[in-house]
Amino acid sequence: MNTNQLKYFISVAQTRSFSAAAEENYITQTAMTQQIKALEDDLGLKLIDRSTRPITLTSAGTSFLSDARLILSRLNDARQRALQASNGVFGTIRIGYIKGYERSGLSDQLRAFHRMVPGVLLMCYRETSDKLANGLLKGDYDIIFTWDSTNLKASEEYEAVQIEKARLYAALYASHPLCQREYLERIDLKNESIIYMSPSELSDNYGDSQFMDLYHKAGFHPQILCRSTDVESILIMVASEEGISIMPDYCIKKINNAEGLVFLPMKGNEEVEEIHAIWKRNSSDPALLHFCELLKQPDSYNDIY
Repeated sequence: MNTNQLKYFISVAQTRSFSAAAEENYITQTAMTQQIKALEDDLGLKLIDRSTRPITLTSAGTSFLSDARLILSRLNDARQRALQASNGVFGTIRIGYIKGYERSGLSDQLRAFHRMVPGVLLMCYRETSDKLANGLLKGDYDIIFTWDSTNLKASEEYEAVQIEKARLYAALYASHPLCQREYLERIDLKNESIIYMSPSELSDNYGDSQFMDLYHKAGFHPQILCRSTDVESILIMVASEEGISIMPDYCIKKINNAEGLVFLPMKGNEEVEEIHAIWKRNSSDPALLHFCELLKQPDSYNDIY
């Protein structure tokens, strides 16, 4: 028994014709008949009832058909895994991502990579920016997706690729007077209570200072009611009319039920948040290197989305 015989048998079973199966597999009808006969002799069973028109499977043939398909499928999977292992594209990638980024297109990229390289296990961890940066430094993560890692991006030990520029949106409760606007500017928030979304649990971080500068450029210091790293909690507080918030579009674009909430874009070229993928430059992990190369060439995913 060999894989060609299994393939030919499946073809005969599907077409219910030796001649059609032969044409489908680019061999002569005589060769097809001989291969099926050899398979039957090897098994010691009749798989095909040749007395009917069109031909049919015997009870043994019907039972063997599902097993033949399973055998070929498992052989193909084994071949693919062996090929990936020989190419070094095998293993585990530990991926850290900033809180809120689970609503982004990250899952699309990971799914596309998994389909391309199924031998690599993608482990995901959701954290604040300070814990992501610390985890990357300690080796807890192989790569992180974050927006508050200026020191890492500036370090020669790490490589960073900008994944996206996310537009910032104001999250308002539905009865707020500003909801009638098409967009908002920072100055519009002068008298608002701000539920501040921070990337970090640390009070002194680059992300906070970056966006505080936007308030200061608008000519005022914001009235910070509280700060949080949790998107869901912030949205609940906004819907409860405690205050308003500012957050990137990836936090809101997959919200299915936004009852009690209104989201308006913030106007201005600086009203964006840059997301970077960051990893150690000297990594020798083939799986990680392959993943990072694809991040640098996002078009590589397009055929799989």
